[in-house]
Amino acid sequence: MVESTQFKLYDEKCIQLQGESEIRFAGIIDKDGELIAGGFKEGLIPHESDETRLKSFLEFVSNASIRTEYDESLGPINYLAARRDKAVLVSFPFPVTQILLLISAEPSANIENLAKKVVEIFTDVK
Repeated sequence: MVESTQFKLYDEKCIQLQGESEIRFAGIIDKDGELIAGGFKEGLIPHESDETRLKSFLEFVSNASIRTEYDESLGPINYLAARRDKAVLVSFPFPVTQILLLISAEPSANIENLAKKVVEIFTDVK
């Protein structure tokens, strides 16, 4: 029950992020690469097929979870970002729960502004 309540809260936060004009996708991905909350902005056509998206999700989950080699000296990863021709992809790991927030935005999006917006929206999530 607590888990489903938490997922509902995450879904609400993702929908709130989707309200930002440059954000195309905001979703919570579990350690198995499954989408557990959020998704694409309503009415938006994804750039990729569902199967390709799942592979990308798995890759982001893997990259975010294995990069701990510098945590002691530099601190944990706050987010990972990739700027591509058609989109900006940003992942925010939630290490305690082993999930991450994945955002896809328009290529013109400012990554730092996106990160600030995510922190603002997700600060109240417990």
